Amino acid sequence: MTRPSTSTSTSMPVAGLVPAPRRDPAHADLLVRNAKVFTGDPARPEARAVAIRDGRIAALGDDHGLAPLVGPETKVVDALGRRVVPGLNDAHLHVIRGGLNYVLELRWDGVRSLRHALAMLREQAGRTPKGQWIRVVGGWTAEQFAERRMPTVAELNAAAPETPVFLLHLYQSALMNRAAVRAAGFTRETPDPRGGQIVRGRDGEPNGVLLAAPSALILYSTLAKAPPLDEDDKRTSTRHFLRELNRFGLTSAVDAAGGFQNFPDDYATVVDLARSGELSLRIAYHLFPQTAGQELADLKRWTETVKPGDGDEWLRLNGAGENLTWAAADFENFSEPRPELADGYEAEFEQAVRLLMENGWGFRLHATYDETIRRDLAVFEKLAAEGLFPGGNRWLFDHAETVSTDSLDRIAALGGALSVQNRMSFQGTAFRDRYGAEAAAHAPPIRAMLDRGLTVAAGTDATRVSSYNPWVALHWLVTGRTIGGTALRPAEELIARETALGLYTLGGARLTGEQDVKGSLREGWYGDLAILSEDFLTVPDDVIPDIESVLTVVGGRIVYAGAEYEGLDEALPPVRPEWSPVARFGGHRSGARQAAQVAEAVAESELHRRWRVTRGSTPETPPPFLDPCFAP
Repeated sequence: MTRPSTSTSTSMPVAGLVPAPRRDPAHADLLVRNAKVFTGDPARPEARAVAIRDGRIAALGDDHGLAPLVGPETKVVDALGRRVVPGLNDAHLHVIRGGLNYVLELRWDGVRSLRHALAMLREQAGRTPKGQWIRVVGGWTAEQFAERRMPTVAELNAAAPETPVFLLHLYQSALMNRAAVRAAGFTRETPDPRGGQIVRGRDGEPNGVLLAAPSALILYSTLAKAPPLDEDDKRTSTRHFLRELNRFGLTSAVDAAGGFQNFPDDYATVVDLARSGELSLRIAYHLFPQTAGQELADLKRWTETVKPGDGDEWLRLNGAGENLTWAAADFENFSEPRPELADGYEAEFEQAVRLLMENGWGFRLHATYDETIRRDLAVFEKLAAEGLFPGGNRWLFDHAETVSTDSLDRIAALGGALSVQNRMSFQGTAFRDRYGAEAAAHAPPIRAMLDRGLTVAAGTDATRVSSYNPWVALHWLVTGRTIGGTALRPAEELIARETALGLYTLGGARLTGEQDVKGSLREGWYGDLAILSEDFLTVPDDVIPDIESVLTVVGGRIVYAGAEYEGLDEALPPVRPEWSPVARFGGHRSGARQAAQVAEAVAESELHRRWRVTRGSTPETPPPFLDPCFAP
């Protein structure tokens, strides 16, 4: 790879391509050559080179055919025979909230051993100033560790005796060390919140374990007690989070809003970055009423001040959701029984949907279980009988792990769509243990969705449960395996890699009404693409989660560059604050770089198990996987 010249020309000389002698408006701004291009366009599925001009695809072809588009100002990138794909689009990502907190979080995403994770925690405790917390917030599961267990509260206390530690485990539980229990103000007199439990020892004092039973509100509200960033650092944090997403080939995301994400205050950072042209990811966002009892007032106010489509190709409002009313929301803690929603929630829910339809607003709706989906569909069908639903508005169900084929037929009849996430990568074992292997084999029933011609898009639901790494989600889509390697889906329920890539590109574009400008590599469409470290279409299954982008392009801008291309992307300000875990450890940890640490952890874990066997404190044959949070 030839490095950029230090002269005024920004072209990158590559053998076989000679810049034209004069500037021409027909010349490309960027040309990617010597590539295996998967276009996602059935009419032209493959190419060898892509030219981008003015942020859009100018031409596709081969190196020879596109050579006339190279001028003195053209950046020419040799893909070195690598796979190029359309930029990925996470159709359900809490990107706005994630950006505001990214540099405060110690990410265990991709860490393969608990031993190493605790070492990271111990080191960060020495770097964190008094008054600040260490937050491990999502993107990991005990099954990813070689030791196959969670940490204990005692280990958190040992690693960080004085620094508060809050460790979120899926939507199931949280672990806190003694310092965090004190900082959160929990005492023996603190009552359990509705839907949650503060676990206590025999003395009645909180022991550092919080349970979502089944509501995750106790987890979110406790995390909200930790100190936030100031406005300037939120800006820097968001830019670094977007760069981290670009590292995996993401060029777009649909933000699903979420709890503790208030509009417009918590949207101010991305709005500011959009105005200054500093977004490196295209974001379509949703609005989510935050306060129970105030949902209709919020929705009414928003419909009177903003409307879907407001914004531009970088930041735009897409609609309401993923909750419309709190009473209609189920919870997805598969370690707990399915929640029974209150009788009669439909009346207020109908008012919310009617208000949106009358004002031309689409929406997305969190619904894990078919029991919830059937009740919601009855409301939609009532409005459809009046000619009001869907009224030309886009709408979809998110998650839908247990949606029935009958409900899918009803969704199709109403013109709805579905957005699926790889929550089963992280929670699939708990789901199987509660509902059985047959139910887990169809959770969610993606093949049945596609067979009905429904619009289906894929995402992660990151960052507080799943990892934001899209390749972990794509691995689940094509293998049906959890993070720990447990096979949940039979072969007939799996989808082809090309299909999975389509759900992660064009599928997301359809949810935002942008299917005519992004999601495929076609002339006139957005110049969004990624050059991959490994060929997703051909590598062995177990390599897929370790794929990264080596060069990510959004609108013709190189927004991430690694490997041979390092230094070609735009400079970012340093991570702040200086003690940030991201400044020391970065974000997602590539499993490919951790082989030695994993081997050590496995050996150490086996020695420890044998020692316990000889003492009679554990059986010779290990029991099925249990959550060690509740083990002695």
